[in-house]
Formats: sequence, C-alpha cells, structure tokens
Amino acid sequence: MRTIHTDEIIKNISEMCIEANLHLSKDITNAIARSKSKEESSLGCQILSQLEENMEIAAADQIPICQDTGMAVVFLDAGQDIHIDGIAIEDAVNEGIRRGYQDGYLRKSVVGDPIFRENTKDNTPGIIHYRIVPGDRLTITVAPKGFGSENMSRIYMLKPADGIEGVKAAIINTVNEAGPNACPPMVVGVGIGGDFEKCAILAKQALTRDIDTHSEIPYVRELEKEMLEKINALGIGPGGLGGTTTALGVNINTYPTHIAGLPVAVNICCHVARHVKRSI
Repeated sequence: MRTIHTDEIIKNISEMCIEANLHLSKDITNAIARSKSKEESSLGCQILSQLEENMEIAAADQIPICQDTGMAVVFLDAGQDIHIDGIAIEDAVNEGIRRGYQDGYLRKSVVGDPIFRENTKDNTPGIIHYRIVPGDRLTITVAPKGFGSENMSRIYMLKPADGIEGVKAAIINTVNEAGPNACPPMVVGVGIGGDFEKCAILAKQALTRDIDTHSEIPYVRELEKEMLEKINALGIGPGGLGGTTTALGVNINTYPTHIAGLPVAVNICCHVARHVKRSI
C-alpha cells in the first residue's frame, strides 16, 4: 500500500490549473500549425496566425491564453493500492483549484448557486470525476473548460434504429448550430453509448485525449476521420468567418448501452482545448 498525502495533490493541481491556462499541449499547437498550411481562406490563415501569436504572447508574458479561464474539470484515476492521507480528497482537489486560480491570477468564473449566481471568488468547486484503477499511482487530469463552447454542446437520446447515420447527423448538426459561437477552430469530443450521464462524461473525457491519437476500435477510428472531414467541409472556418478549418480534431469514445437506447453527447471545445495530465 502506497501513501499519497493530500498536500502533494493540492500542489500538483494548483500548478496544473496555471499550466493548462498558459500553455496549450503540443498536439493542439501542432494541429493549428498544420491547419494554417492547408487553410484555403486567406482570412482563415490570418486568424490562425493570430491564434499562434496569442499563444506565444501568453507563454512569454505568463498570462492566460483566453480570458475565459474555465470551470476546472478534474479526472482522478486512483490506483486501488494507494492510501490517501490528509484532508478529504474532494477538499484537496478544490484547494488545489483555489490556489491555482488565485496564485495564477486566473479569472474566477464559478457561481455558488445556478439561480442566485453569487461568485465564489476562487473558482471552486470544480467538477470532479473519480475512477478506481489497478496500481499504486494517482493520475490527475486537469481540463479547464470555457463556456462559450460548452454552451453549444448537446446530448441526444437517439433510437437504436437511428444507427450510425443518426450519430453522424447529431455531430454535424451540433457543430453547424454552434457556428461561430464556439470560437472555431474547435475540438469535438463525442460520447456514444452508456446512458444519459455516461455519454456526457465520455464526450468530456474525449476532449482530454491527444487529437493525433485515434480510437483503437476500427469503425470508431474511421468515424473520427470522416467527421473531421465533413465538419471542415461546412465552411464555418477559423473565427466563424469562413474557411476549411472548422475543427482541429474529433475524438470519439464509446461504451456499451441498453437495447432500447443510443445516447450520444457532443461536447464542443474551442481551439483552447486545455488539458494537463500528471501521475503521482
């Protein structure tokens, strides 16, 4: 049994909140560079260049890439052979978020009640997902999620007879309706299967996967590629001003489901697809 103290969890999450908001992962920066070389619209190329310049300024000046520094989403994969010592794990995660957003001078965007909407002033609580896995490590993924794109996400409870064509239509319709509101170029996370809430979590998790790493399931891998091509053929383009780069990637996760259902969640993210992973 390996012991991990919550002080270590707090420290890592604090650092990860800052890192995620100041530096995009290599898969995203590389995708933007590739897209710029292939973008057919001169205005689209100009916007992609501005996005690259914005990222360079953020890294050099240590300021957020986007003014919306998101609601912190944290995935915890806890090895079944670890013992957590210290304060309650949920309190530790929120303390890490609190310190990260305060020490990093990141915008605090969380309100304590969805109706009365008083700001909590420290960006807590976060959204926390737990999973018990084999081993003696704690893997933490921090993925701050901005709400311009989050608001354009959708869940569909399709009928089994809708099949894969229904899934394709759900993805394309969601992106098309989002248009410029999701700050394209987008990263599109899709969850297929499970039930109402499971497909949404699958879609959120999909956004934390490297966009150059495709599903190991052959039909899903082909679906990811097909959807990326069809989304980019919509003509929404960078900034929603037209072009051939509407999405940088499409990541799809699947899960078994009930004989009577075909749940599909489409979680859209703007090009600021923030995610940092550490194992302690």
